[in-house]
Amino acid sequence: MIEIQNVSKWYGQFPVLADCTTQVGRGDVMVICGPSGSGKSTLIKTVNGLEPFQQGTIVVDGTPVGAPETDLPKLRARIGMVFQNFELFPHLSVSDNLTLGQCKVLGRTRDEATARGLHYLDRVGLSGQQDKYPHQLSGGQQQRVAIARALAMDPVALLFDEPTSALDPEMVGEVLDVMTGLAQDGMTMMVVTHEMGFARRVANRVLFMDGGRILEDCSKDEFFGTPRSDRARDFLARIIH
Repeated sequence: MIEIQNVSKWYGQFPVLADCTTQVGRGDVMVICGPSGSGKSTLIKTVNGLEPFQQGTIVVDGTPVGAPETDLPKLRARIGMVFQNFELFPHLSVSDNLTLGQCKVLGRTRDEATARGLHYLDRVGLSGQQDKYPHQLSGGQQQRVAIARALAMDPVALLFDEPTSALDPEMVGEVLDVMTGLAQDGMTMMVVTHEMGFARRVANRVLFMDGGRILEDCSKDEFFGTPRSDRARDFLARIIH
């Protein structure tokens, strides 16, 4: 589904990604972890063209991300992105947040978009909340609306950039439960997170990054059992402790 080959990126002279290579199969759930500043969020944003890269190739479901002829808005409609801070439009109702992209990008009628939006609102456990505005919802509810919005675009894969890091601790579980359900339904997912419990329960692959490099790319059992790099062992010892 997603092929990342020898991808490198610089900010000026500073290397942010260094020769990153990995693949995500259809239905895979890949958790990307590592210390702050390791390049996790940058890597995931290159997958749908939110961050440009200077070297290498990324192909998503047959579409080359960096090619000049690629229609990035159309590609982004097929690769849902859920951000750390929800990124809902504050002046629009939940229903309008769910339908805007469908109408503008996919060309659906308002009725079609509304029906699909309400279906996914129910899917994330927020049936009946469509007339509220983002400020009337908790952080966990806003993030679930953001997930419903991404799902309403019929994505082939979902990218999550630290989806629980802006939430109060008691709201983390409700978002992770939705993500767990999506994984069980076979959604292809790349998830940047420090939630190691989620990684152990849901992921089938773990990518560990440090200094812009991929140091581990293995099954979750290998990663939590016997990581090969000293840096990964140190990271796990600190975060699990």
